Amino acid sequence: MLPISLNINHNQSERKTEGGHAIDSRTIVVDIGKTNAKVSLWGSGGEQLQRRLRANDPHPATNAPYRALDVHGIDAWLVDSIRAFAAEGPVRRIITVGHGAAVALLQDGELYADPLDYEVEFPAAERSAYLTQRDPFTQTGSPALPMGLNLGMQLHHLERVIGPLPDDICIVPWPQFWSWRFSGIAASEVTSLGCHSDLWRPRDGTFSELAVRRGWAAKMAPLRPAADVLGPVSAGFAEATGLNADCEVLCGLHDSNAALLAARGHAEIADNEATVLSTGTWFIAMRSLAAGADYAIDASREARDCLVNVDAFGRPTPSARFMGGREAELSGGVDSFRLTEGCTRDELLARVPELIDRGSVALPAFVPGVGPFPERGGEWISRPDDTIDLRVATDLYLALMADTSLDLIGSRERLLVEGRFAEDAVFVRALAALRPSQRVYTSNAEHDVAYGALRLVEPELSPVSALVPVRPLDADLDAYADDWRRRAHIAGAAA
Repeated sequence: MLPISLNINHNQSERKTEGGHAIDSRTIVVDIGKTNAKVSLWGSGGEQLQRRLRANDPHPATNAPYRALDVHGIDAWLVDSIRAFAAEGPVRRIITVGHGAAVALLQDGELYADPLDYEVEFPAAERSAYLTQRDPFTQTGSPALPMGLNLGMQLHHLERVIGPLPDDICIVPWPQFWSWRFSGIAASEVTSLGCHSDLWRPRDGTFSELAVRRGWAAKMAPLRPAADVLGPVSAGFAEATGLNADCEVLCGLHDSNAALLAARGHAEIADNEATVLSTGTWFIAMRSLAAGADYAIDASREARDCLVNVDAFGRPTPSARFMGGREAELSGGVDSFRLTEGCTRDELLARVPELIDRGSVALPAFVPGVGPFPERGGEWISRPDDTIDLRVATDLYLALMADTSLDLIGSRERLLVEGRFAEDAVFVRALAALRPSQRVYTSNAEHDVAYGALRLVEPELSPVSALVPVRPLDADLDAYADDWRRRAHIAGAAA
């Protein structure tokens, strides 16, 4: 057994009120991504009061016989951070969001095994054995992804290295693991199960045949809606952090789905046909279908990293992805956390015409096995020597990759870019130029995921910031883009 454990207390104390309303309605949002962990404190009007960020250790110390996530380092940091927030006064609730490529195994109120890091390669024979057991893409909307990006592949591997899972094991998705950590109550939730897991059938709203056949469905924690209150914080967590005993813990949801909820808070998006492109380590495009619209899962899209997510209300959400932040690092040495440092937007934009004339272009893909061109290694044509030129050319490459992914899911009418690259003028303006039939917007790059989490309980909450229309690049990208598409598709076919 591993050291994270809980003193579970299900007795909720009565909240003090004035005139029938809670005296304090502050909310903590916990956002556990792959690269960073964030925790923020929000006031009753949706204003951010405090925020902390921590870089996750990519190689944490662990006793597990596999590469694991930094679960214990994150846990210790969260306890310290939440203790600081709690010292400011009562907290009404905690909402957790997290990435969609990890599960935790619980037994007897403890963590049974450290969650596996999805950025691992499995033996070829083991992967081949797993692939023969998967449900068809047309049923699950989950493509066969590399590394441990399919949760089914993770569970398959864990059973090989730690043995068959005991009957009393409880499987929880990554966001709900942290909700369990805070409350002692285990739950599953559809946005995580429906996130390229191989475990869920989004059109049917049921577990996949694979999940049932392998016994994993029977071991999954009970399904709960993302907005459900699991219970109050456990006595042990309250004692460790100083949280008030009646602080509620919500079930929580997948981080990209929180961004989608945030987007729907804007009148321009709401229940209209729209796509949200969330940018960070991953660029994830999620198409929010217009009210009443249907969507058939296209088998031809499986090989190009398209999938069908499930939103917080259980509705299928056509999606496409590539590792944009990682591509930027590998192709151009771009630090995606310092996009606005070193030169002005005007200086970057001024470099675009010359790079286009010179034919400086990157061809996909620098992260193999994912994205719309998964079968080929990336290469440069006329790679710039100047570091600023290289960054601008990398932005153009990312815009072309994003444009391709958006086409694959039929994105139309409205496009909202959020996340780190929403502040990157070359990227967003190039993308707007590539998609002249869409209205392209950006929003606050820092807080959209947290705002989406808040909308679970306060759907009428005003957006953190207004949408900003994006003006397309002044430079003509047509010939440059056509040449890129021709080269990319020829290269993909040759591979």
